[in-house]
Amino acid sequence: MGRAFEYRKAAKMKRWGTMSRVFPKLGKTITMAAKEGGSGDPDMNSKLRTAILNAKAQNMPKDNIEAAIKRAFAKDSADIKEIIYDAKASFGVQMVIECASDNGTRTVANVKAILSRNGGEMLTTGSLSFMFTRKSLFVFDKKPDMQIEEMELELIDFGLEEIEEDIEPQENGDEKAIVRIYGAFTSFGELSKALEERGIIPTKAALEYVANTPIELSDEQMEQIDVFIDKLEDDEDVQAVYTNIN
Repeated sequence: MGRAFEYRKAAKMKRWGTMSRVFPKLGKTITMAAKEGGSGDPDMNSKLRTAILNAKAQNMPKDNIEAAIKRAFAKDSADIKEIIYDAKASFGVQMVIECASDNGTRTVANVKAILSRNGGEMLTTGSLSFMFTRKSLFVFDKKPDMQIEEMELELIDFGLEEIEEDIEPQENGDEKAIVRIYGAFTSFGELSKALEERGIIPTKAALEYVANTPIELSDEQMEQIDVFIDKLEDDEDVQAVYTNIN
């Protein structure tokens, strides 16, 4: 997923930061992480620690985070599971749609309806597996004294594949320098620990689907796809939409 898409996504997430549709999605991620890791203690559950970190980066209140953890161990808690759908849209756009749901029948029906209304089509699960690679992604603020080349050499031993400096939009219209690093799917834990040992606190730590062969779209085409993606992400069960757009 190219830099231009990431920039727009970052700007959108800033706008959504305190909106009601974001916190429930983050809450689901926290609940799943707590349940799967078998512990509500982030010090004992690395997946939960990552989910909380991402929630805090989106200004999710502490009370909401604690409530999401408690839901994981409540007797009447819903069994929320991750579901992945493959789809295609106009202009050669391919999509991996990541969902979290306690009702797969409802989720697939909603996603299919959104796709069909917007010129999209659901594909057989796994049909895009060769088009995307799941990678570890970490984003953190670039400090003035950070030596990116030195950091790259140090982190290669922990699974680093790519490091890049970028600019992230802020809520007030300003911009800030960030560093984005990618690593293999299996290197998430090692990279996370390596950053922690260096005193680096990511504003985002995730496993994302990255297109192996990105495509370019015109501004007009991108506007149409952006609207399409917004409609998918409006659904309560859709956590994220990854595309092959550069």
